[in-house]
Amino acid sequence: MRKLLYPALLAPAALLTFLTMPSDENGYSLLGNLNKADSVKKDSPVYTTYKDLPLKAGREIQFNTKEGTWMSVDVSPDGKTIAFDLMGDIYTMPITGGKATQVTKGLAYETHPRYSPDGKKLLFTSDRSGADNIWIIDSEKQDTIQLTKTRVDDYVSAVWTPDGNYVIASRGRRLPRLWMFHADGGGGIQLNDAPSSLKTIDPFISPDGKNIYYSQRNGSWNYNALLPQYEIGVYDREKGQSTTVTSRYGSAFTPTLSKDGQWMVYGSRWEDKTGLVLRNLKTGDEKWLAYPVQRDDQESIAPQGVLPGMAFTPDSRYLIASYGGRIWKLSVSGEAPQEIAFDADIKLELGPRLYFNYDIKDTAYALSSQIRDAVPSPDGSKLAFTSLNRLYVMDYPDGKPVRVTSNAFTEAMPAWSPDGKALVFVTWDEKDGGNLYKAVLNNGNNAVTKLTSESGFYMQPAWSFNNRIAFFRGPKRLFKDAEDPFYSGDEAEIVWMSPDGGKINFIDMARNRGNLHFTKDVDRIFLNGGGGALLSIRWDGTDPKVHARVTGITTFGSVADADKHEHGTGKDYVMGKHMVVADPLNNCMLPESSDSREPQVMPSAAGIILMAPVGNQAVAQVNNNIYVITIPETGKTPNISVADPAFSSFPARQLTEIGGEFPAWEADGKKIHWSLGNGHWVFDNERAKWVEDSVKLAKKAETKRAADSVKALTAAGPEAKKLADSLAKKRTDSLTALAKKDPAWAKLDSTNKAELKKKEKYTPAETQVKVYYEKDIPNGTILLKNARLITMKGDEIIEKGDVLIVNNRIKAIGKSGSVAAPAGAKVIDCSGKTITPGFVDTHSHMWPFWGLHKNTVWIYAANLAYGVTTTRDPQTSTTDVLTYGDMVDAGMMPGPRIYSTGPGVGYWMYNLRDLEQTKKTLEQYSKYYKTQYIKMYLTGTRQVRQWIIMAAKEQKLMPTTEGGLDFKLNMTHMLDGYPGMEHSIPIFPLYKDVTRSIAESKMALTPTLVVAYGGPWAENFYYTTESPLKDPKLNRFTPYEELSAKARRRAGGLGGWFTPDDHVFPKHAQGIRSIVEQNGITGIGSHGQLQGLGYHWELWSVASGGMSPHNTLKTATILGATALGLDKDLGSLEAGKLADLVIMDANPLTNIRNSNSIRYVIKNGRVYEGSTLDEIYPTPRKLDTSVWTKQAPVVNTDVKQ
Repeated sequence: MRKLLYPALLAPAALLTFLTMPSDENGYSLLGNLNKADSVKKDSPVYTTYKDLPLKAGREIQFNTKEGTWMSVDVSPDGKTIAFDLMGDIYTMPITGGKATQVTKGLAYETHPRYSPDGKKLLFTSDRSGADNIWIIDSEKQDTIQLTKTRVDDYVSAVWTPDGNYVIASRGRRLPRLWMFHADGGGGIQLNDAPSSLKTIDPFISPDGKNIYYSQRNGSWNYNALLPQYEIGVYDREKGQSTTVTSRYGSAFTPTLSKDGQWMVYGSRWEDKTGLVLRNLKTGDEKWLAYPVQRDDQESIAPQGVLPGMAFTPDSRYLIASYGGRIWKLSVSGEAPQEIAFDADIKLELGPRLYFNYDIKDTAYALSSQIRDAVPSPDGSKLAFTSLNRLYVMDYPDGKPVRVTSNAFTEAMPAWSPDGKALVFVTWDEKDGGNLYKAVLNNGNNAVTKLTSESGFYMQPAWSFNNRIAFFRGPKRLFKDAEDPFYSGDEAEIVWMSPDGGKINFIDMARNRGNLHFTKDVDRIFLNGGGGALLSIRWDGTDPKVHARVTGITTFGSVADADKHEHGTGKDYVMGKHMVVADPLNNCMLPESSDSREPQVMPSAAGIILMAPVGNQAVAQVNNNIYVITIPETGKTPNISVADPAFSSFPARQLTEIGGEFPAWEADGKKIHWSLGNGHWVFDNERAKWVEDSVKLAKKAETKRAADSVKALTAAGPEAKKLADSLAKKRTDSLTALAKKDPAWAKLDSTNKAELKKKEKYTPAETQVKVYYEKDIPNGTILLKNARLITMKGDEIIEKGDVLIVNNRIKAIGKSGSVAAPAGAKVIDCSGKTITPGFVDTHSHMWPFWGLHKNTVWIYAANLAYGVTTTRDPQTSTTDVLTYGDMVDAGMMPGPRIYSTGPGVGYWMYNLRDLEQTKKTLEQYSKYYKTQYIKMYLTGTRQVRQWIIMAAKEQKLMPTTEGGLDFKLNMTHMLDGYPGMEHSIPIFPLYKDVTRSIAESKMALTPTLVVAYGGPWAENFYYTTESPLKDPKLNRFTPYEELSAKARRRAGGLGGWFTPDDHVFPKHAQGIRSIVEQNGITGIGSHGQLQGLGYHWELWSVASGGMSPHNTLKTATILGATALGLDKDLGSLEAGKLADLVIMDANPLTNIRNSNSIRYVIKNGRVYEGSTLDEIYPTPRKLDTSVWTKQAPVVNTDVKQ
């Protein structure tokens, strides 16, 4: 297929260029044929390769194995051959066992082989096209055929109908349904569609073809699940009706029928183990066929079925199944199981290794990571913003930022007076609460006045054009008592006051509205509401109007969530100056709350919409992009979509390519501002229009010249070259004319087509706003004497040793007496104590307060007090962490080292379409947030996930991934070369094929067993067996409501009581032990479940699988640091490394639970008491915990209860 390309502003010769559509090396068009199954003629029936995946393999892992994990098997119709899957490839071998032959290879992940009834074809699932689909190997025609062509759905498994004409597949994302496809192609048809919450997987067809048996459940999965979860359903192909044919407490799943129709085998749980039940379909009698077998996957999403695929032999006498890492032949007559031994040479192709070492520099000053709440003065000549929670003003764009006040507490959300001479802003101080301030600017001699007479909780001030200040107000208690970002706004009011202070006038209750702003229509107050609504009211709160509803793209994983949970955003929250109004249709950012919902085709609602001060335009933030839209007066509420601004109902355009936050208008409505990290942009509407009009005129003229040139060149004959040169000069002259109006054109190479194409779009002006802060590096020398030193330098243990710390780094380490302390050094005798490197939490959700920030964060203090000196949050939801991290680095509040991925590159935010868009998206993190890490959070298909890792490698980002309760997904993460994965692999046991592959791939696994996949969360075990409510230290560092809500009563999806045998974390821990013993990388991640102590619960859980205490401590230190690329500076006790240490009273090598016997914590050279976090050196000072603790009631009655 050929296509004539007419790019804008090309030289005449380029107009004759043709573009050939791409194809793979087998000649397979990447466009495909959507109406017919496609064949690749040059494939061998043994090695079936496909080149549609964008990532190229860069490594290979080879080893031999005689055991495998989660192998689905099938038997050929002649009974001679077994096909099975192993590590994402298909193998075959004789039914008697022996050497396995690899049938498929490459980066694609392929599972569930099924022979056709005539034995000439092999059906399997594969993501070789970039997404899950059903494929067929035709051995007779030597073809590999792509049967289905979906781009976003998953396929759990598929089977043939007995006549070989159709394929029944389980297709969908969270809630797969039964689909039927013709073997020759076509779009297929969905067989079952009700109820909407039904999940149907593991299809198997009766020998007569009439009935389809399957595993069914309500919803996708449940955490801390109660049984039963699945039962077996039967779909009648003649009547189109379904019935349920089992009812077992332990569930019933993965039905498998014999060829003669007499037997059905299915899986069920008995106590804590899984077995196979044999049912006689003629009599209904049942018996246990094998117990225990492979642990089922009914407590996760079962992406490859609730059990691996099984098959009967053609004579119906035996069932072939895998369990215990091996393949077995089970007799229906009760004979002893027979092993069918296999021997497989694993050859895994992997993506290139992605790993970077990041330096931690000891520079005296650092550049602030983020500016927040940036707003231009009415004339655009100045910019007000906050950095490290302090208010600054600068002449824009070239001025130097200067502080507005000398306050030592939080300042936020500035708004300009209409004349540009003053600012109003809110504050927060832990002791005094919040207030509203005004600063009249006077070249540094600013007059700062507190406008409010009573402290409270003040938010989002806006200064109207008729000189009133409107804002939100609530009682101080609302924010003071908040433990996390999700505090209630039920008591908040909309009020106004004079710029001179005085009376506060009530307007209305806030009622889930936010983002106060004004236009020059001074009679109305504009706000935002849920569902992307732009609202307004009068000054007395009456006459509410909905001016528009604004929506954007439909993301990859749009989910309708109605539940609330500890990670949800069901409450309104503040992101910077603006309120993000909770939308019940898009209120969750972690999969914990979306367990029983299928992704819906739903557009994202705008979180922020601000009317221009004049005119009919508004700026909207949808997800993380900024748009300018037209708001018409229609007499009714228009629904405006910016999913594709070119097709919006009214004029609209996307302003950002990379993303943006904190949108704001200049007063004349001509320019729009926004920020990202410490970058700030200005979009000039008029300038943009001029550039676009100029380009249109240039294109029109160029098209005419091109047409004329073709005619002239045709007629010119021998004079063609001279004429072509003349035409090229005319083109250069036209570009010169453009340059006179826009100097940027003059810098372009007029022959560089890519450069010219880039210039066709107006580019907003970007400025880096530079605010520097002094880093907290102590000045002092400490000698720690006579301690047991677990150095993590290999297996080194110094039974009695000394550590010398100078300022913030280890100067020397050795046996006691070998390290000399200089005069004046502080000496701490650590006899009888054990010292390890500071603990690293590689999965630490520490979500502080968003928008309006506090000056001390209890979460940070709690983790540091429990020895955690370095954290990486792999999904922060917002960018507030950038400012908090700077504050810790500046010594403005105590806490561990704060690293993060920033907001996850997640399914709720994006729908990535190509590699270039992916690169732009990741520039947020590499260029602006400078996080070093990203979280690839279930962002798309295999193709999309590979785009992300390709872009990450180019931009020197280390991505980690969301495990998603999905073994299949986990293995593709490893194959693609992702350097990290979060959460436990949901299935167990893990055998050599998986553990060795993970270890050799160097993918760092952080299992977060406190929220284990595939069974009850480990934290439930500790809440049941420990007494956290009575722990004085835990009570000191945890707000009362937070601890009581978690430890006093536990029920529902997030908690409960389980027998010890039902807990799965010790089984998961066995796989982790195997990975570590094979030199793999794992980390300890507390998941933010119970700040501080929860880290030790996770550490002990990882040890529960038999890992040695020393190796367990390695996962907490050097392996965690390695996982983050920080092992040059952290993770071991070595000269030159940073002075992060934990000093324990008891030896964790004899009992890993001694990890919690913390006497001192040293972070960056500062020494803290472990029980109080009072600093004892070099600057003795007490930590005030009263900001988050509550006074218990005093008993003053004689009531006895």
